[in-house]
Formats: sequence, C-alpha cells, structure tokens
Amino acid sequence: MTTQGQIIVCAPPRPDHTAPPFGTLSPPVGYEAVTGVLRSYRVGRPREIRPVAEGLLNRGYRITTESGRYFLKCYVDRATATRAAITAQHRATTDLNALGLPTPPPLPTPGGRTVTAYGGRLFALYPWVAGGHRHGTELAPAQCAELGALLGRIHGALGEVCAPVRQPGGHATADPAETVRLVGELRRRIARQEPYEAFDALAEQRLAERLDLLSVHRHRRPAPESAPPTGWTHGDFHGLNLLYRGDLLTAVLDWDKLGVRPQAEETVRAATLIFNDRESGVLDLVRVRRYSQAYRACGAATPAQLASAVHRVWWERLNDLWMLQWHYQRGDRRADPLFPASAGQLTWWCEEYEQVLDAFTN
Repeated sequence: MTTQGQIIVCAPPRPDHTAPPFGTLSPPVGYEAVTGVLRSYRVGRPREIRPVAEGLLNRGYRITTESGRYFLKCYVDRATATRAAITAQHRATTDLNALGLPTPPPLPTPGGRTVTAYGGRLFALYPWVAGGHRHGTELAPAQCAELGALLGRIHGALGEVCAPVRQPGGHATADPAETVRLVGELRRRIARQEPYEAFDALAEQRLAERLDLLSVHRHRRPAPESAPPTGWTHGDFHGLNLLYRGDLLTAVLDWDKLGVRPQAEETVRAATLIFNDRESGVLDLVRVRRYSQAYRACGAATPAQLASAVHRVWWERLNDLWMLQWHYQRGDRRADPLFPASAGQLTWWCEEYEQVLDAFTN
C-alpha cells in the first residue's frame, strides 16, 4: 500500500551487475523434486515431464500424470519468490477468475495450500491451458480492441480484489545525468571487448545516438506529480504472457510482478511490446488506436491520463539501457535479440512523438 504524499521511485531499474545471470539462479527441477511436489496434490505419478520456455522469474514444466496434464511452476527470482508474494498473486488471480476474467487459478492441495515448498524452493501447480502466443500485428482490429478492453477490466477488477491503494504524491522518473554516466560506463566496457562483434558495433552506435537524444530532450523530463493514477497492475503484460486458442484469448499468465503502479503507464508499455514490428520496433498505430480506444471506453483512463502515460513511458525508454546492462555488466545475453528492435523503436518514437500520442489519446 502506498502512503499519501509519498514520492514513489519508478525510474528504470538498474540491475545489480555483481549478480549472476537469471538463468543460473536456480538449477532445473529434477525428477525427484517433481514427484515430491506432485505428492502434495495427489494427482498421480508423472508419465511425462517436459520443460517449457524458461521465464526470467520462474521455471515451468508441462506435466502429464495418471490424472491429466498440468503446468508446474518453480519460482526463481529472489524478489518475487517469497511465500507472501506468491500467495498474494494466487489470491488475486483466483479472485479475478471468479469474476470471469481469463486468469487460471492455481490448484490447491487437499489442505488448501496453493504454494508448496520442496528442496528449498517454492512451487505451484496449475491445470494445463492449451493454446499459443500471437503477436499483436497478427490480431484483427476487433481483437486489438478486445485486448484493450480486457486490460481495462483487469485494472478495474484488481481494484476490487486487492488491498485499497492511496494515491502517492508522485512517481519519480529517471535522471538523465545518471543515464549519461551509465552510457559512459557501457562504452568503456565495449571498448575492451575481445573479440569485437557485430552486437558491440550496434551497441556503440546506439549509445552514441542515445547521448544525442538525451541532449535534445533532457528538458522534457516528466515531473513526479504528472503520473496518472496509481493502482494494481499485472506488471508484465505482453504477448508472451497472453495465451490464445484460435482467435480467443484464453489466459493471462505470469503474475509474478503484480504490484502497485500507474495503471495507464502499464497500458502504454504493453502496447509498445505487443504492437511493434519485431525487426524495426515501429508501432502499428492503427492497432494501437483500437486498443487504446477500447481501454478508455471502459472508463479505465481519460485521454489526459493516457497522454501523461505516453510521455512518461517514452522518457523511461529514453533512459532505459537494461538490455545492454545485462549483456555487458552481467554477462547475460538472452535479451540480445530484443535490442535492435527496442533501440529502433525509441529512435522512431522520438521522430513520431505526436503521432504516437495521437494514437493513444484520440
């Protein structure tokens, strides 16, 4: 819960470069651990255990047992893998599901628990939900509107099922002086690279460009009090956390980052991840407009609140270098494929700022 009058820091997170890459924080779950966890749920012995794509905050497995198919989730990230945090996520998704939203609830043990500890790690078991992911540019205009309306309903419903939120005095934004310092550090690391690869050349080019953009736009830093209303958010709303069966969205997954933030900013941030060209990063503004119109139509935000959110998310991106921090400070290269489109989107957004703003607000 936030405190009246408090300034909340929402600047892009600076990773701890002394920490190991996320993928090394937790070893794969062995057969003995899987069977040990499943005994708590009495779903029978596993016949097949198949890893699914590894998330940054958890490990997941498709489990086939004598009684059916399930999804076993092992919580990995130190910031979110606490019993209290996981229990809060489970309670919220269960309550949202009861309101008719596509948020699969975890299965309880016979004793009523939804979090199971085994071997020093925490797990949850879910029914398996069939489906696949769809990129936003594959969605028909009506589906884009349905997605915006769904996020609006989720934001409203979270206000019903989670603890009340008192509005803070503001949300602080990234300091461009700190970003300039970070750019310098990253450029020094690049200069020491052996061998010097194509990724290093692209990173060096984009960092030089970032300094130019910061020089042009640094006077446009949003004030803390400009933030749109704060409320409960999913925290990681993007295409890989949305599951479709055909044209029907069947599940909103991975609520590990459930938390209190400016809700309209989540709406803008999600659109930049869902409706982007995967090579250039350029947004499909026709689809963005349909999505945003539907979000606003359900009363989730006003045009002025979306305008504030657009500006603040743009500023966040202008100062955000997390992909390069992972690569050069942590030795974790899993975000490397995302960097070209992300950097390209920022450059395009700076050039087309008014058009992006119009798509979200009209």
